[in-house]
Amino acid sequence: MNQRHVTLFHSPHSRSVGVHALLEELGADFELQVLDLNKGQQREAAYLAINPMGKVPAILHGDALVTEQPAVYLYLADLYPEAGLAPAIGDPLRGPYLRWLAFYGSCFEPAIADKANKTAPAPPSMSPYGDFDTMFNTLLGQLQPGPYLLGERFSAADILWGSALAWMVAFGLVPPLPVLTTYIEAIKRRPAVQKAAARDAELAAAQG
Repeated sequence: MNQRHVTLFHSPHSRSVGVHALLEELGADFELQVLDLNKGQQREAAYLAINPMGKVPAILHGDALVTEQPAVYLYLADLYPEAGLAPAIGDPLRGPYLRWLAFYGSCFEPAIADKANKTAPAPPSMSPYGDFDTMFNTLLGQLQPGPYLLGERFSAADILWGSALAWMVAFGLVPPLPVLTTYIEAIKRRPAVQKAAARDAELAAAQG
């Protein structure tokens, strides 16, 4: 077996959709282990033995288990460096690349969750994101120059953000501002993203 073969624990109705697209972008050797979240398969003992959090995505590469979205994207993009989706150490863009992968999990998702649940943020000294407007405007400022998070350089971070923002705009969690819709459409047009989306549509239909 290819030493870079990866198994993705995946559901077409989840955050693992972006990782599926990333694997296609990387030209990776991978297989899908599909879970039906509607049937609660992510909470069954077989999967909890893999990820006790009961969440997807999770990946297995040999004996290495990786969970949590930013870690998964970092790991995969570094596993396939020839795809050019991760600025190398020493590249001036490596720091911003890491920043925006971390910003997603540490600031953006907590802020979105609080807003969706109409929960006030914690006091500034305890909140991971400060306040929603500051967090959101920081993201918009990064996207404004375009076309990608790192300017002209497309990276794995764009697949994470593009897939997440598409979902959040669709469900009204963030407004469909032109800067966001332009960015989302640029990611959706990528052939690898479209290939993964077509497979996910088939998987979703099969799950009902």
